Amino acid sequence: MLSWFGRKRDQASEAAAPETPGGGSRGPRSVRFIGYTEDWRLEAAMQLTGRLLDTVNRRDAIPLADVTWAPLDGSAAMEPAPGIQSVDPYDLIVVVAAEDTLAAVTAEERAAHRVHKVTFEVALEAPPFRVVGTISLHPGTSPETLMERGTQMFAAIKDSVVTVGDGLIDLGGAEVVLVNRFYLRDVAQVDRTTGLPHEPFPGSRQGIG
Repeated sequence: MLSWFGRKRDQASEAAAPETPGGGSRGPRSVRFIGYTEDWRLEAAMQLTGRLLDTVNRRDAIPLADVTWAPLDGSAAMEPAPGIQSVDPYDLIVVVAAEDTLAAVTAEERAAHRVHKVTFEVALEAPPFRVVGTISLHPGTSPETLMERGTQMFAAIKDSVVTVGDGLIDLGGAEVVLVNRFYLRDVAQVDRTTGLPHEPFPGSRQGIG
């Protein structure tokens, strides 16, 4: 029943993991972890220092406690999974980033972020998930570059709506999700309120690598 762990790591690039900055000014704390694979919803407790985004982008196995899980298709209820003590980020497609998993940001840092980043409304296709929301990128960077292999495996999508087929994923009030770029099959600029795409990005690819 644990056969899906490690599967994506074997398929993904084994480039050295980036040295991700500490990011968060918050110290170690216990947070609720919610992650989705191709087939499963996983919930657990984890100890986090800094930002969850930095943690998953280190690409190391994430220690977990009190794990429960259920099939993504809703065919069974959440149940304890005591045999799972960690999760490999390579197996995760979408990770929910609740408020307590984000870095504390000062007013000055928030103002600098607005100056140095450009916000795009996007739809990401990472089967079986579709994620609609906003992403902040450096000037001159197109959302299409998310399809390229990069040092950052996960991208943060704000004001997000996540669906599987016709079903809406309950994010429990969280507004940010982290999407594994290795699973992306399409990126489109959209009107976030409708989810309808604009014209495709020039040179858009259908997948990574």
